[in-house]
Amino acid sequence: MDGGMESIYNLIPMKIEKPPKPPRYESKFRTTVKDETKQNRSPNKTMGPAKVDVPTPGEFLKKRSGEPQLPDRKDLFFDDKVGRKPPVPRKDDKPLMGIRTNKNFINTNAVENIMSVPKKPVPKYVDTRWGDNGLLEHSGLVPKYTKKNDYGTVPEYLKKRNEETRRAQEEYDHYIRERMRQGAMKQLTDEERDGIIGGLKKNWEELHHQYQGLSVVTDTAPKKNRKERMEAEMKQLERDIELIERHKIIYIAN
Repeated sequence: MDGGMESIYNLIPMKIEKPPKPPRYESKFRTTVKDETKQNRSPNKTMGPAKVDVPTPGEFLKKRSGEPQLPDRKDLFFDDKVGRKPPVPRKDDKPLMGIRTNKNFINTNAVENIMSVPKKPVPKYVDTRWGDNGLLEHSGLVPKYTKKNDYGTVPEYLKKRNEETRRAQEEYDHYIRERMRQGAMKQLTDEERDGIIGGLKKNWEELHHQYQGLSVVTDTAPKKNRKERMEAEMKQLERDIELIERHKIIYIAN
Protein backbone atom coordinates (compact mmCIF):
# COMPACT_ATOMS: atom_id res chain seq x y z
CA MET A 1 0.00 0.00 0.00
CA ASP A 2 1.26 3.47 -0.86
CA GLY A 3 2.69 5.36 2.15
CA GLY A 4 0.84 8.55 1.22
CA MET A 5 -2.64 6.89 1.55
CA GLU A 6 -4.51 6.38 4.76
CA SER A 7 -4.31 3.01 6.45
CA ILE A 8 -6.29 1.44 9.27
CA TYR A 9 -3.06 0.31 10.88
CA ASN A 10 -2.16 3.96 11.57
CA LEU A 11 -5.11 4.17 14.01
CA ILE A 12 -3.57 1.64 16.38
CA PRO A 13 -1.57 3.52 19.02
CA MET A 14 1.99 2.31 19.07
CA LYS A 15 4.02 2.16 22.23
CA ILE A 16 7.01 4.48 22.12
CA GLU A 17 9.97 2.91 23.79
CA LYS A 18 12.10 5.39 25.66
CA PRO A 19 15.84 4.88 25.33
CA PRO A 20 17.53 3.85 28.57
CA LYS A 21 19.24 6.65 30.45
CA PRO A 22 23.03 6.55 30.41
CA PRO A 23 24.73 5.91 33.74
CA ARG A 24 25.25 8.97 35.88
CA TYR A 25 28.66 10.55 35.48
CA GLU A 26 30.88 10.23 38.51
CA SER A 27 34.34 11.76 38.61
CA LYS A 28 37.25 9.54 39.50
CA PHE A 29 38.60 12.31 41.76
CA ARG A 30 35.47 12.39 43.93
CA THR A 31 36.99 10.53 46.88
CA THR A 32 40.20 12.57 46.67
CA VAL A 33 38.27 15.86 46.76
CA LYS A 34 36.22 14.66 49.75
CA ASP A 35 39.33 13.73 51.70
CA GLU A 36 41.07 17.01 50.93
CA THR A 37 37.97 19.00 51.93
CA LYS A 38 37.77 17.22 55.27
CA GLN A 39 41.46 17.68 55.95
CA ASN A 40 41.52 21.44 55.25
CA ARG A 41 38.31 22.22 57.13
CA SER A 42 38.65 24.13 60.41
CA PRO A 43 35.67 23.94 62.83
CA ASN A 44 36.49 27.29 64.51
CA LYS A 45 37.34 29.25 61.42
CA THR A 46 34.31 31.53 61.15
CA MET A 47 32.13 30.96 64.25
CA GLY A 48 34.78 31.43 66.97
CA PRO A 49 35.94 28.89 69.55
CA ALA A 50 33.70 25.98 70.33
CA LYS A 51 33.68 26.67 74.08
CA VAL A 52 33.71 30.14 75.68
CA ASP A 53 34.38 30.69 79.37
CA VAL A 54 31.37 32.10 81.18
CA PRO A 55 32.19 35.45 82.91
CA THR A 56 32.03 35.53 86.69
CA PRO A 57 29.18 37.44 88.41
CA GLY A 58 31.60 40.09 89.71
CA GLU A 59 32.83 41.09 86.24
CA PHE A 60 30.19 43.55 85.09
CA LEU A 61 30.33 47.10 83.78
CA LYS A 62 30.55 49.60 86.61
CA LYS A 63 30.14 53.36 86.71
CA ARG A 64 33.23 55.36 85.62
CA SER A 65 35.16 52.16 85.00
CA GLY A 66 35.96 53.19 81.43
CA GLU A 67 37.45 56.60 82.33
CA PRO A 68 41.26 56.99 82.31
CA GLN A 69 42.98 56.67 85.68
CA LEU A 70 44.83 59.89 86.61
CA PRO A 71 48.04 59.70 88.66
CA ASP A 72 48.00 60.61 92.32
CA ARG A 73 48.53 64.29 93.18
CA LYS A 74 51.44 63.44 95.44
CA ASP A 75 53.35 62.05 92.44
CA LEU A 76 53.09 65.39 90.57
CA PHE A 77 55.23 67.35 93.09
CA PHE A 78 58.64 66.76 94.60
CA ASP A 79 58.69 66.54 98.36
CA ASP A 80 62.47 66.49 98.79
CA LYS A 81 64.68 69.52 98.15
CA VAL A 82 67.00 67.64 95.84
CA GLY A 83 64.38 66.97 93.23
CA ARG A 84 62.68 70.38 93.24
CA LYS A 85 62.54 72.49 90.12
CA PRO A 86 64.65 75.66 89.96
CA PRO A 87 62.87 78.84 91.10
CA VAL A 88 61.55 81.45 88.71
CA PRO A 89 64.25 84.07 87.94
CA ARG A 90 63.77 87.53 89.37
CA LYS A 91 63.23 90.66 87.37
CA ASP A 92 66.78 92.05 87.74
CA ASP A 93 68.48 88.71 86.99
CA LYS A 94 70.22 88.27 83.62
CA PRO A 95 70.31 84.57 82.99
CA LEU A 96 72.87 83.18 80.49
CA MET A 97 71.02 82.42 77.24
CA GLY A 98 73.91 80.59 75.57
CA ILE A 99 77.03 81.41 73.58
CA ARG A 100 76.75 84.61 71.58
CA THR A 101 77.82 84.65 67.92
CA ASN A 102 78.17 87.22 65.15
CA LYS A 103 76.79 84.91 62.47
CA ASN A 104 74.11 86.41 60.22
CA PHE A 105 71.59 83.61 59.99
CA ILE A 106 69.38 85.44 57.48
CA ASN A 107 72.12 85.81 54.87
CA THR A 108 73.40 82.30 55.55
CA ASN A 109 69.98 80.76 55.03
CA ALA A 110 69.46 82.79 51.86
CA VAL A 111 72.79 81.67 50.37
CA GLU A 112 72.12 78.01 51.29
CA ASN A 113 68.71 78.09 49.64
CA ILE A 114 70.08 79.74 46.48
CA MET A 115 72.96 77.27 46.10
CA SER A 116 70.98 74.16 47.04
CA VAL A 117 69.76 71.74 44.38
CA PRO A 118 65.96 71.36 44.28
CA LYS A 119 64.68 68.02 45.42
CA LYS A 120 63.15 65.95 42.66
CA PRO A 121 59.62 64.70 43.29
CA VAL A 122 59.07 60.99 43.67
CA PRO A 123 57.48 59.60 40.48
CA LYS A 124 53.98 58.31 41.18
CA TYR A 125 51.03 57.04 39.20
CA VAL A 126 47.34 57.77 39.70
CA ASP A 127 44.97 54.93 38.81
CA THR A 128 41.59 56.28 39.96
CA ARG A 129 39.65 59.47 39.46
CA TRP A 130 39.76 60.10 43.21
CA GLY A 131 43.54 60.51 43.15
CA ASP A 132 44.66 57.16 44.55
CA ASN A 133 48.35 56.90 43.74
CA GLY A 134 51.36 54.71 44.32
CA LEU A 135 55.07 54.59 43.61
CA LEU A 136 55.79 54.28 39.90
CA GLU A 137 58.91 52.18 40.47
CA HIS A 138 56.99 49.25 41.95
CA SER A 139 54.09 49.42 39.48
CA GLY A 140 55.75 47.46 36.68
CA LEU A 141 55.49 50.40 34.25
CA VAL A 142 59.15 51.39 34.48
CA PRO A 143 61.25 49.56 31.83
CA LYS A 144 63.95 48.31 34.19
CA TYR A 145 65.00 45.62 31.72
CA THR A 146 66.61 48.31 29.56
CA LYS A 147 69.14 48.97 32.32
CA LYS A 148 70.46 45.40 32.34
CA ASN A 149 73.99 44.69 31.17
CA ASP A 150 72.83 42.15 28.59
CA TYR A 151 70.03 44.30 27.18
CA GLY A 152 69.92 44.22 23.37
CA THR A 153 72.04 41.08 23.04
CA VAL A 154 70.74 37.85 21.55
CA PRO A 155 70.13 35.18 24.22
CA GLU A 156 72.22 32.04 24.18
CA TYR A 157 69.27 29.73 23.50
CA LEU A 158 68.35 31.75 20.38
CA LYS A 159 71.94 31.57 19.14
CA LYS A 160 71.93 27.82 19.67
CA ARG A 161 68.58 27.43 17.89
CA ASN A 162 69.68 29.55 14.94
CA GLU A 163 72.86 27.53 14.63
CA GLU A 164 70.90 24.27 14.64
CA THR A 165 68.52 25.65 12.00
CA ARG A 166 71.39 26.78 9.79
CA ARG A 167 73.15 23.42 10.12
CA ALA A 168 69.95 21.53 9.27
CA GLN A 169 69.39 23.73 6.21
CA GLU A 170 72.94 23.13 5.01
CA GLU A 171 72.53 19.36 5.39
CA TYR A 172 69.23 19.50 3.49
CA ASP A 173 70.76 21.56 0.67
CA HIS A 174 73.70 19.16 0.45
CA TYR A 175 71.33 16.18 0.28
CA ILE A 176 69.29 17.84 -2.49
CA ARG A 177 72.39 18.67 -4.55
CA GLU A 178 73.70 15.13 -4.16
CA ARG A 179 70.39 13.56 -5.21
CA MET A 180 70.10 15.87 -8.20
CA ARG A 181 73.68 15.08 -9.21
CA GLN A 182 72.84 11.38 -9.13
CA GLY A 183 69.77 11.99 -11.29
CA ALA A 184 67.38 10.60 -8.67
CA MET A 185 65.56 13.92 -8.18
CA LYS A 186 64.64 16.93 -10.24
CA GLN A 187 63.04 20.31 -9.65
CA LEU A 188 59.74 21.28 -11.21
CA THR A 189 59.83 24.29 -13.46
CA ASP A 190 57.37 27.14 -13.17
CA GLU A 191 55.47 25.97 -16.25
CA GLU A 192 55.12 22.43 -14.84
CA ARG A 193 54.05 23.77 -11.46
CA ASP A 194 51.43 26.05 -13.02
CA GLY A 195 50.21 23.18 -15.17
CA ILE A 196 49.72 20.92 -12.12
CA ILE A 197 47.86 23.66 -10.27
CA GLY A 198 45.64 24.32 -13.30
CA GLY A 199 44.86 20.60 -13.68
CA LEU A 200 43.92 20.28 -10.00
CA LYS A 201 41.64 23.31 -10.22
CA LYS A 202 40.00 21.93 -13.36
CA ASN A 203 39.37 18.59 -11.63
CA TRP A 204 37.89 20.45 -8.67
CA GLU A 205 35.54 22.44 -10.92
CA GLU A 206 34.33 19.29 -12.69
CA LEU A 207 33.77 17.52 -9.38
CA HIS A 208 32.00 20.58 -7.98
CA HIS A 209 29.73 20.68 -11.05
CA GLN A 210 28.78 17.03 -10.45
CA TYR A 211 28.28 17.74 -6.76
CA GLN A 212 25.80 20.53 -7.51
CA GLY A 213 23.80 18.13 -9.67
CA LEU A 214 23.19 15.71 -6.80
CA SER A 215 19.78 15.32 -5.26
CA VAL A 216 19.00 17.54 -2.30
CA VAL A 217 17.37 14.70 -0.38
CA THR A 218 19.78 11.88 0.48
CA ASP A 219 17.25 9.33 1.65
CA THR A 220 19.16 6.28 0.48
CA ALA A 221 22.54 4.85 1.39
CA PRO A 222 24.03 5.07 -2.17
CA LYS A 223 23.14 8.77 -2.41
CA LYS A 224 24.64 9.47 0.98
CA ASN A 225 27.83 7.53 0.22
CA ARG A 226 28.27 9.27 -3.14
CA LYS A 227 27.83 12.70 -1.58
CA GLU A 228 30.35 11.97 1.19
CA ARG A 229 32.84 10.54 -1.32
CA MET A 230 32.63 13.62 -3.54
CA GLU A 231 33.01 15.96 -0.56
CA ALA A 232 36.15 14.07 0.57
CA GLU A 233 37.63 14.25 -2.95
CA MET A 234 36.97 18.01 -3.15
CA LYS A 235 38.62 18.62 0.22
CA GLN A 236 41.65 16.58 -0.82
CA LEU A 237 41.97 18.60 -4.03
CA GLU A 238 41.76 21.84 -2.05
CA ARG A 239 44.55 20.67 0.27
CA ASP A 240 46.73 19.68 -2.68
CA ILE A 241 46.21 23.03 -4.41
CA GLU A 242 47.04 24.94 -1.23
CA LEU A 243 50.16 22.83 -0.65
CA ILE A 244 51.56 23.40 -4.16
CA GLU A 245 50.73 27.12 -4.15
CA ARG A 246 52.44 27.59 -0.78
CA HIS A 247 55.78 26.11 -1.96
CA LYS A 248 57.56 27.78 -4.87
CA ILE A 249 60.27 25.12 -5.18
CA ILE A 250 59.14 21.50 -5.55
CA TYR A 251 61.34 18.45 -6.02
CA ILE A 252 60.14 15.14 -7.43
CA ALA A 253 61.87 11.76 -7.52
CA ASN A 254 62.62 10.17 -10.85
